[in-house]
Order: sequence, then C-alpha cells, then structure tokens
Amino acid sequence: MHPFQQILNSTLARTEGQPQPATPHNPLDLELRTLPVSATPEDFLALAKARRTIYLLGKALPLDEEKVEAIIKEAIRQAPSAFNSQSSRALILMGKEHDRFWALVRGQLRNVIPAESFHATSDKLDGFAAAAGSVLFFEDQETISHLQKQYIAYADNFPVWSEQSSGMAQYAVWLALAEKNIGANLQHYNPLIDEEVRQTWAIPESWKLRAEMNFGNIVAAADEKTFIDDDKRFIVAR
Repeated sequence: MHPFQQILNSTLARTEGQPQPATPHNPLDLELRTLPVSATPEDFLALAKARRTIYLLGKALPLDEEKVEAIIKEAIRQAPSAFNSQSSRALILMGKEHDRFWALVRGQLRNVIPAESFHATSDKLDGFAAAAGSVLFFEDQETISHLQKQYIAYADNFPVWSEQSSGMAQYAVWLALAEKNIGANLQHYNPLIDEEVRQTWAIPESWKLRAEMNFGNIVAAADEKTFIDDDKRFIVAR
C-alpha cells in the first residue's frame, strides 16, 4: 500500500479500537470527570504562571495522600497522546517509598561522582528527599512498537510523539498540583537509575523511564521568573 493511502486510511480509522473510558476508581475520580468545563483562558494562564519549579518542599501536603494520588492519575489520563495511544505510565511514590527512591538515587550517584565532589550532590538530594512524594514518568515502548507496526507510514514519528506525550503528561500533573498549592520540581536521573528502579518496584520491561517529579508543600517560593524578548521567540504572520 502506498504510504499516502495508509495515512489516509489510518486517519479515517483513527477512532476505531481506541480504549474505552475506564470506570472511575474512587469518588474523586468521578468528581473530576463530571465537573463542568467553566475555566476561562485567563484562569488557565493564571495557573500556568503559578506553576513554577519549587526546590524547597516539605512533607505537609495540603490534601490527603489519596486525593493527591487521584489528581495525579486523572491529570495523566486527560493528557493528550498521538492516536489516543495513552502510552504514558507512572509510578507514584509516597512516604517511605519516596524516601526509598531518593536513597536509591543517592546510591547510584555515589558510584559515578568522586567522593570529594559528592557533598554538593548530597545537599541537592537531601532537598528532593524532604518532599512528600515523587512521580516517575514512563513511556510504554510496547504501545509505541505496536503503533509502528500498525501504521508503517508513521513509524519514525511515534517515538517522537511519545516524548511529546510524556512532556504533556508531566506538565498536566505539574499544573494540577499547582492548582492545589502543591509545589513540584522535575528531575532526570534516568537512565542511570532505570534498572534498579525496575527491580525495586517490579516495573514492566516495556516501561521506559523519562523523568522524576518531586512534590510537597511549598516551603519557599521560587524567585521571580524572567523571559527573553518576544521578538527572539515568536514569529506572527497574518
């Protein structure tokens, strides 16, 4: 089949065989799914401005852990993905498991950073461990491989679209946490920690770790954010 014809056919059939919406697992899921869409563009932009990289975090979450967990799950569910592939996966760590994760990261970094230089890294890790929880973001490579075989004309694009989907899922969670006055920061210790994470939490082989987000109550706000000039960043054509 000619690649263009396959693109046309796949576009027409894009909605066939897509996953059906899952039944909400708890009352908060149901509440989130049934709320009317009443936010204005100004609301969203205000929330986007409120989302910052917060490094000084604590363990005193303003919500119950179960509610935070539900918010994270729903944010990832609602994040867009190519062909509605829903390739994003997550490991949500709270309490002792969060502490366990950052001890794991510390151990791996000790293997590659000279002892005389490790104090700065150790201080940074102490800050991450001081948070209440972590979200580890993965992309399911089995899902991507299946799509590559199903839509050969798009095969080279699916890994790229997967990375974009992961970024949107991360941003969605970050915004959802910010809306509840929960601070967060995003880290990338993958692939150094991948194998130990896989073994420790029985992560499926097809899940590829892409990022790690800490979250907790905001102990100190971020500094004022600066921006480059618009004429260096945007082109507007009419």
